Amino acid sequence: MVFTAPNLTDDNWNFAEVWIDPLLSPPYILLLLAESSGNYRVYDPSEGYQVVFTSASYEEAENWLLEDEFEPVEGRLSAVEI
Repeated sequence: MVFTAPNLTDDNWNFAEVWIDPLLSPPYILLLLAESSGNYRVYDPSEGYQVVFTSASYEEAENWLLEDEFEPVEGRLSAVEI
């Protein structure tokens, strides 16, 4: 099965955030994408952008990342900025 990166030029998302596990060297990176539908998906770039977590709220996705000791990289990429 082939996974592809989310197409950030589509209009089906509101913002994207990068989260890292700073305890690893180099840091492990995950991508949190807020979809226009209201869902939040966490993608793993090292696994071909496979979805590793899905939730219906930002808080739930944020808590899932924080539980695994990920930290957000400062800044957020917004769909309206592209």
